[in-house]
Amino acid sequence: MPLKDADMAASPLRVFGAMLRFYRMKAGMSQDQLGGLVYLTGDMIGKVEAGQRAPSEQLVDAIEALPALATDGALTELREVLRDYLKRRPYPGWFADWPNKEAQAATLRSFQPLVVPGLLQTEDYARAVLRSRVGDTDAEVEEMVAARMERQVILDRDRPPTLWVILDEGVLRRPIGGPAVMGEQLRQLAKAARRPSIVLQVIPAATGAHQGLNGGAFVIADFGDDGGSAVGYQDTAVAGQIVESADEVSSLMLMWDTLKSEALPRSASLELLEEVAKTWT
Repeated sequence: MPLKDADMAASPLRVFGAMLRFYRMKAGMSQDQLGGLVYLTGDMIGKVEAGQRAPSEQLVDAIEALPALATDGALTELREVLRDYLKRRPYPGWFADWPNKEAQAATLRSFQPLVVPGLLQTEDYARAVLRSRVGDTDAEVEEMVAARMERQVILDRDRPPTLWVILDEGVLRRPIGGPAVMGEQLRQLAKAARRPSIVLQVIPAATGAHQGLNGGAFVIADFGDDGGSAVGYQDTAVAGQIVESADEVSSLMLMWDTLKSEALPRSASLELLEEVAKTWT
């Protein structure tokens, strides 16, 4: 298997991409031809091969089902070996444990005063947000985008966690990435808000000042009756923080309840979201 040392050292995504490229070229297929067989563009296949996009389970299953590639389960096995590394490597140390807690939660309560929460971001919106960071290379940004998209698979499980999101209306109106990116993002938000496992509420701008503007973004992960104590995650200007103290988690829950009382009901929030989405077309 002709994997270059540079591929293996640079990124686990590139390890997978090099393997996929090996099987594709061995089968004599172009990226466009392979993409056509798995309902993706050739450009997307190229991004996976270049390590710029994490391979989803659905993509790996579709590729493994192609007799011409004769992968014989190798890509599935590799993805499983790299699964945790794919999730953790792009994250700073203070965030690295959170995706596992997020994936194990029965309920996630997320408040965001500035941006759409990562679990509901489109790829282009996530890229625009992450590109605002100073000092990251294009390759690092793409790896972080891929990791963020990977986290979203928990919402597509047979029994996904209940995701309850409260947004400040400013999130819907902040022009991140431009009109096309915002239009796509808000349409996806509206689609997500109709799922039975997702509740989305908006605090309208007319509310003015509210407690969430002082405390910033946070998430509370609840693991159900048998899953242990709830934990929280808070963003700060320098680094995020996982909150495990029972008293501090209780304080976050009190803040959550206060913000929920300020938010529009679920149906009215969806109406506002769809109304704002039209302004981005």
